[in-house]
Amino acid sequence: MRSGDPVAVGTEAGAAHSEIQAYDHGHAHGGLVKLAVGAIGVVFGDIGTSPLYAMRDTFDGHHKLPLDALHIYGIVSLMFWSMMVIVTLKYVTVIMRADNKGEGGSLALLALVNQHISGKRWSSGIVLLGVFATSLFYGDSMITPAVSVMGAIEGLAVYEPAMERAVVPLVVVVLIGLFFIQSRGTAKVASFFGPIMMLYFAVIAVLGVMSVIEFPSVIMALSPHHAAAMFVADPMRGFLAMGSAVLAVTGAEALYADMGHFGRSPIRISWLAIVLPALVCNYLGQASLLMRLGQPALASPFYFLAPEWFQWPLLGLACLAAIIASQAVITGAFSVTQQAIQLGFIPRMSIKYTSVNAGQIYIPVINWGLMIAVIVLVFVFQRSSNLTAAYGIAVTGAMLIDNFLLAVMLFVVWKWKPWASVPLLALFFALDFGYLAANMTKIPDGGWVPLVMGLAIFTLLTTWSKGRALMRASMAEGSLPFELFAKSAHSSAARVPGTAIFMSSTRGGVPSALLHNIKHNKVLHERVVVMTIAIQDVPVVDDAERIEIKDFGQGFFKLLLKFGFLEETDVPAALKGVTLDGEGIDMMKTSFFLSRQTLIAGAKPGMAIWREKLFAWMMRNAASAMEFFRLPANRVVELGSQVEI
Repeated sequence: MRSGDPVAVGTEAGAAHSEIQAYDHGHAHGGLVKLAVGAIGVVFGDIGTSPLYAMRDTFDGHHKLPLDALHIYGIVSLMFWSMMVIVTLKYVTVIMRADNKGEGGSLALLALVNQHISGKRWSSGIVLLGVFATSLFYGDSMITPAVSVMGAIEGLAVYEPAMERAVVPLVVVVLIGLFFIQSRGTAKVASFFGPIMMLYFAVIAVLGVMSVIEFPSVIMALSPHHAAAMFVADPMRGFLAMGSAVLAVTGAEALYADMGHFGRSPIRISWLAIVLPALVCNYLGQASLLMRLGQPALASPFYFLAPEWFQWPLLGLACLAAIIASQAVITGAFSVTQQAIQLGFIPRMSIKYTSVNAGQIYIPVINWGLMIAVIVLVFVFQRSSNLTAAYGIAVTGAMLIDNFLLAVMLFVVWKWKPWASVPLLALFFALDFGYLAANMTKIPDGGWVPLVMGLAIFTLLTTWSKGRALMRASMAEGSLPFELFAKSAHSSAARVPGTAIFMSSTRGGVPSALLHNIKHNKVLHERVVVMTIAIQDVPVVDDAERIEIKDFGQGFFKLLLKFGFLEETDVPAALKGVTLDGEGIDMMKTSFFLSRQTLIAGAKPGMAIWREKLFAWMMRNAASAMEFFRLPANRVVELGSQVEI
């Protein structure tokens, strides 16, 4: 889980932690409210826009349901109790307790779990599950902007059927604009997200209540017996309906993934006090509308809730909410990529920092790759109802994998008693397995998309991780111990003024760049430092534990710099705290020597030839170490070598 290929994250997590600590001690109630509003703007955009299409697609999607009391009440009951079990109980109550020093998300949970299971026979299986969950997240990141924005803009065709042909071009224009603004950062725009989403949730709640008043008995649909009655009376349709009903809980994992930015308390308060009640009111309102109007309202139960004078304002507000939901997923893709690079699953990529204060990042390769994928999905599927078939598998697959990671947490880390953990896990697995199985029936209708995307990304991630391990092992074969090298080399070459830092991906042996330098240049600097960067399974490393130095005498040193998987790997900044022989490191008198390996596919056992070629391609296209580690361009020397795996 550790790699010599780290990356960066800014100061947002640290700022959030300080606020969280303050209000947790009862000193900053205002900070809690501010974070709760911010969480509404970032965390709940995905699940908040589900009412745009969830009820419609459940009754008028790939597996249509009759518009009668049995099925309408049954679906509302299923959606409500899914939100209660999956979102409220599983994520908000249980999984959010599994924080990695305040951070959440599949990779943070995987890193936390790995600290306790490393070396066990089944640990590699758990790691692969966590990596596959990350792969599915990228599929989700491609589908969410397309389905959210399309679901919102389709309101044009609901209110003005003549404008139906304009929906797809407008969706593409909005999405292109959204991806183009990413490079400028969203710090200022993000400050408006919270209030806009607060207004959105207030509006959908009021519209729902207004509709419920017209048919008050629909409130009875919240009883779980209605869901049970639907499955008993119509088991096949009830099972198939789960494939669309799960859309009501899409975005549940975002609550956990964004915990590091906002903290447990603000997310829990926002969900229980504002988001959940608003969603329940709106789904009840849509059910009331379907009970009263039937088929005419099925084109869009969400948009038909609005009175005629409010239809266009609702369309505008829904479009803003969809854009916010998409923005949150795109930003999440940047953050997940950052963590994956740090943990050794993705090659180095160029990362730009769009805000010093907020620590926001922008990864061009991910941004443009997502934009192309999203636009292709829009043109291929044409309607949000077609895209939701692909949406469900990515969501349910990731939620099911979280159950396996949670099981390890309960039994290995928290050591819960079986009587407490087994029933809870059985409930989660039963519900998530049911939802995944129902969505598998949609594979021919588009469900294959996230599976293909997930498998492709999973192959890339595991190939890079395995290739790096094989390459490090190959480089370590027959390498000279550094202690022996230091004793023999100090008098065999001329010494020149200054400091030479040779970066090494492994903690043992002599870097190839150092061997090449002494072989060809026949000189050594006064101070020779072999530096290794180690990424820890924690988000942030304490400053007191960041640096380890070993002095071998005669001006030879080994330096270990430790970073968390959410930290910026700014090497010059970290070296300001390093002292060698009583002196600091002067950047103007320091040269950085980097090894650049050329991969040779060999007959050694390890990976298939096609994966070795894929790994070699990924290496060639990785960002330069100089840019990645923030090294001064005029102080870097690269020396090449060939490595066979």
